[in-house]
Order: sequence, then structure tokens, then C-alpha cells
Amino acid sequence: MHWLTLLLLIPMLGALMVAAIPGQQAVFIRRMAIFASTVALSLACGLWFLFDSTATQFQLSESVVWNERLGTAYALAIDGISYPMVLLAALLSLIALLASGSITDRPKGYYLLVLVLESAMLGVFMARDWALFYVFWELTLIPLFFLIDRWGGKNRQGASLNFVLYTMGGSVFMLISLLLLFEAVPGHSFSMAAITEAGRALPEDTQIWIFLGLLVGFGVKMPIFPIHGWLPLAHVEAPSPISILLSGILLKMGAYGLIRAADTLPAAIMALQTFLMALALISLIYGGLLAWRQTDLKAMIAYSSVSHMAVVLLGIAALNISGLTGAVMQMVAHGLVAGATFLLIGLLYQRTHTRDINQYSSLIRVAPRFAFFTTLAFMAAVALPGTAGFIAELHVLIGGFQQWQWWVLILSVGVLISAAYAVRTVGRLFTGPVRADMQDVLDLQRTETLAASILIAGILLIGIFPAPLLSLLEVSVTQMTTLFAGGGR
Repeated sequence: MHWLTLLLLIPMLGALMVAAIPGQQAVFIRRMAIFASTVALSLACGLWFLFDSTATQFQLSESVVWNERLGTAYALAIDGISYPMVLLAALLSLIALLASGSITDRPKGYYLLVLVLESAMLGVFMARDWALFYVFWELTLIPLFFLIDRWGGKNRQGASLNFVLYTMGGSVFMLISLLLLFEAVPGHSFSMAAITEAGRALPEDTQIWIFLGLLVGFGVKMPIFPIHGWLPLAHVEAPSPISILLSGILLKMGAYGLIRAADTLPAAIMALQTFLMALALISLIYGGLLAWRQTDLKAMIAYSSVSHMAVVLLGIAALNISGLTGAVMQMVAHGLVAGATFLLIGLLYQRTHTRDINQYSSLIRVAPRFAFFTTLAFMAAVALPGTAGFIAELHVLIGGFQQWQWWVLILSVGVLISAAYAVRTVGRLFTGPVRADMQDVLDLQRTETLAASILIAGILLIGIFPAPLLSLLEVSVTQMTTLFAGGGR
């Protein structure tokens, strides 16, 4: 059974069914989209029982040669690093659809594009051919452009164009690097396995130049300082459910690509290790300080994503088991936390039509469920013990200390900055006298409570019982760190 192909096709089939439904039947369209995404998530979870966490090779492999002359193939497979990303993409896609109840303008086009986006994101994490990877990578731009441009805020046109230009600019560097790797493969092939073998054999200087091109391409999407300019505007202007996918999944695509680049070009990342560490620490502090200065809640969460993804970059740069484990854990943790915060702030904005934290006060009296889930989400963003972020950042801290000793304590400064704006935000939202214009704020409804509960439960379960996820990562991460002399343990 071609399970990965089926997983890839389910959202696409859902999009086709949505396209066949008359546009006036908005409720039926929404239910069909949610049904398709639920089936995809169920299948993704079912792969857990087919996945052998002790195997060193990629699993559930599927491969069909498309063009032998060009060396392209339809090749899918997953390992301990890609499978958690597949689960995260399927989960957050469903959460985004559940949170889209307020979309009443052209719902048919909206739900169709979200399902196409889900399929493209899943394809990025499952592809085992760089040409196929690049197709899925670029395919995510099309639905995202229209989702921001048609359903976004008042500056949506500028935000969508800014996002596409930034990403396409980075993709040019990535494509050039991939073509150079393609040339290095005997017989010319875009197969990830063949390119990995050829890339590792290249001279160090050549590897460095190719890696820098990939770093720009993946770094834009991640994003890392100073190529993060698209992020704040896109997050603020995108519909809140799409912000869930932007922050929860799209940023992880960049980090995932960087991990694959490190595996392909080990000499390059070892030579650039200190540079990447410095870049991560600068991004960490820069993102945290800008988040602390924001009064717009979505802008604050957007800048905090720069800081949190810097933790991922720091873990990758450590090149040891603890660091890389922490990097992947942080990708999962941040996906859940960002999904929860954008979900809750988006729902709050629908009710109050403001994102300015100075306009809120003492919502705990009128919306206790909002207060409960939002407080948990912001505490998870600070990596409080008992949450997924704590497990991730602890691994990164240990891995970073093994590599750079006391320099990595700058990570603690970033955590303190995160704590400062998280506590301030919770205080502004839920303490003080009740404002007259906030007395009638509607609390979370049943579907909204379900969506928030799923994300918060995931954050707490991973934080309290991290062993299943850690065991899923262990073999793949251990195998990867053997490449780095002096970097692994």
C-alpha cells in the first residue's frame, strides 16, 4: 500500500470535492474540508504503527522515475526527523480549518486553497528527490499568496507580495545550489540519497559556497536575521488561521531543509559552525527584544517566532546529539505553541476587533476559558517546566554548552526576555478593572475550545512524557551526528 502517496492525495481530493460543491453551500464546504483534513491526520497518526523507530534507513519508501534523462523521480519516504513534521503539518492544518468559522467571504476558494497548501506542506517533508522537494516548496507559495491577498487585513496586498518576493528570492539561491549538487552526481540525479553521497565527497570550499546558497534559501523561510523582513507583515495581515500555518509549519520547512543540507554538506556546516552559532544568538536576542516592544499581539508573536526559531538554528549548529534532538523538539514545540497563541489571539480579535494589549483588561471575569488557555499558551512560550518547550530548550542548552561552553548562556537571556513580555501580556489581558467595551466578550465556543485543548494537550503531554518523541528521533539524529568529527558524542 502506498501510504505516503495516499496521505499526500487526501487533501488534494478534499480540495477537488470542495471545488465541486456549489459556492452557496458554505456549511457543507467547511464540513467537507474539515473531514478531508481529519482523514489526513488520522492516516498520519496511523503511520506511527508502521514506523520502526529503531531502523536507520528511510521508511515507507515509494519511488517512480519521472524523467531518467533529467534524473528526476517521484520519491517519498520518512525518517525520525521528517515524520514528526508530517504529524505537525497534518494537525495544524486541521486546527486552522476548525478556526476558520469566521470566513464567510468566498469560503469555497478559501477552504480549497488551505487543502492544497496542506498537501504541499506534507510533500516538502516526505520528498526524497530534491526536484520534487523544490516543486512542493514553491507550490506552497501559490495558495499562501491568495490566502493573504484575498482574505488578509488592510495591508494584505503588500504583505502577500512581500512574502512571495522574499521567498522566491531565497529560492533562487537554493535552486542554484541544488543545480551545483546535481552536476556533482555521477550520471546526474536529483535523488536525495545520490546528492548526499556526492555532496559529502566535494572539497570543503565548494561545500561552503553551496551550503551558503541553501542557507539563504532556507533561512528566509525559517526565518533568521537579517532575512526575516517578510515575517511580521505577513503574520499581522494574514487571516489568523493562516498565521497558524505560517508560524507553525512554514517556518519549520526552512529548518527541516537546513537539517537536510547539513546532512548533505557536513564539511561546510562544520566550517561555518561558529558563524551559525553567532547568527542564532543574534536572532534570539533581536527577535525577543522586538517582541517585547510590540503592543500588537500578532506582531509580538511574529517577532517571538524569530527568537524561537533561533533556538532551532543553535541546536542544528551544535552538531551533537543533544543539540540536534533539541532542534527538532523545538520545531515541534514551537509549532504547537505558535498554533495555540495565533488561534487564541485570532479568536479574540474576531470578538473585540483590536489586537492592542492596552485595550484589554480583566477578561478572566467575562471569558475564563480564554484566560485559561491563553495563559497556558504564553507560559509554554517561555518554556516553563512541564511544557514541550522546556524539553527542547534544555536539550539545546546542553548541546550548546558541550560545544561552546559559557557562550550558550545567552540563550538564558532570550528566555528571560520571553518571560518579560509573556508575563506583561497575560497581566494586561486578564487583570485590572473590566473595561466597558469588553464586558460582552463571548468566551470560547465548543469547536474553538476543542481546537485549543488539542494544542495545549500536545504541549503538556510532550513536556511531561517526552520519551515517545525522543525515541522517534533518536536513531536518525544519532546517525546524522556520526558525520561530524568532534561534533557528535
